[in-house]
Amino acid sequence: MNSIYEYLFGDHESLDKLLREASEGNGGIDMKRYCEFRQGLLRHIGIEEKIVLPAIARLQNGRQVEVAARLRLDHGALVALLVPSPTPGIVETIRSILKAHNPLEEEEGGLYRLIDQLAGDEAESLLDRLESAPEVPALPHNDRSGILEITRRAVERAGYKPLF
Repeated sequence: MNSIYEYLFGDHESLDKLLREASEGNGGIDMKRYCEFRQGLLRHIGIEEKIVLPAIARLQNGRQVEVAARLRLDHGALVALLVPSPTPGIVETIRSILKAHNPLEEEEGGLYRLIDQLAGDEAESLLDRLESAPEVPALPHNDRSGILEITRRAVERAGYKPLF
């Protein structure tokens, strides 16, 4: 059986690979790969928000992990970046957020190690829930007037510089 850490870390690696493949080439975006990345990232964020963070709080008698607020800001910025059609600047902004975000979850003392430590006898059932989490429905990209400004504000609110 994989650990919860291994499952979530492996998902990060798969998402990183898809984003890399979506943006390799001559400055364009491979929309097939990007859409796979988008679907995968939405599912991954859903897993963390609906399963991992609530499980940690429950296993710590209602006490949320200190980094939860930071992770939620990052998740909000990432989801906002998935709304408009991708551009090289949007992809670079996503990359810059993930570069700061992923270590908060992966490194020693991070979210994934913590859930592994706390899960105890529940590890297998939690891992089953992660693995069976459904895809998150994704609406078509929205490029209406003002959407980039809304996206920019979400990125800035999370403490990052928009690169688009």
